[in-house]
Amino acid sequence: MFYSMVLELIKTPDEAPGHYDYIVCSNKAIGQEAVAKSLAPVVSESTTIVLIQNGVGNEDPFRAIYPQNTIISCVAWTGAIQNTLGIVHHTKNENLQLGLFTNLNVSTEIENQRLKIFSDLLSTGKTPHEVFSPSRLQTARWEKVIWNCAWNCLTTLTRLHTHEWLNSSPEAMYMTRTLMGEVVAVARKMEVDIKDDLIDRLIERILRMPSIGTSMLTDSLCGRQLELDVILGVPVKRGRELGVDMRVCETVYTLLQGVDLGLRQGGPKST
Repeated sequence: MFYSMVLELIKTPDEAPGHYDYIVCSNKAIGQEAVAKSLAPVVSESTTIVLIQNGVGNEDPFRAIYPQNTIISCVAWTGAIQNTLGIVHHTKNENLQLGLFTNLNVSTEIENQRLKIFSDLLSTGKTPHEVFSPSRLQTARWEKVIWNCAWNCLTTLTRLHTHEWLNSSPEAMYMTRTLMGEVVAVARKMEVDIKDDLIDRLIERILRMPSIGTSMLTDSLCGRQLELDVILGVPVKRGRELGVDMRVCETVYTLLQGVDLGLRQGGPKST
């Protein structure tokens, strides 16, 4: 069981007493530009921004708004179950992958020092983690989004857990692999090093696990806005720009945009 101590609680950055050395964003990656702008009161040129979020392209709004700051990008693999309000049971699946989103305006020495300090803080807290090179970290981001774009999106559309979805029809596995394959093709067009066996490994991994409901499915069932853009929207946009055939991803993305709009509007209107 994990315990925490709240030293100071503020509702918005405007209420903060000053600037911080590190700002950790572990929120859902929704409205990234607005979130980045909201941090201005607590960011100085020496502030390091840490993004622990799913998706790809997460760093871009922060880099545009804070061109002089170090950004540490992170990929989290965490298993947890919440059956009771306020009580989260963590499973054995825990790992944090982190690396720099390189800033040419900051010296390599300073960026590496800031990364090491944050890694040391994680070690002090006994958080399992790996430090990657900038290019390897972006590969890890795409590997995770290939996982998320399938399971999050397809379970949300069908309201089925992972194994239920895969067993729902003879075509379910084929569609899942096709969706993943389209995102793999986009990543490779962007010169991201995706291994040939990645899809097989991700399928094997989900089959070894108990059937799970994803975080996007949970958000949908709870009436919350979906973390859709960084998980599927960015891959679709990049695919269009690069001429990749994205017909399955585009179909799923179009349908989920409708689901998301309905959630933001409070559900279907009565007839």
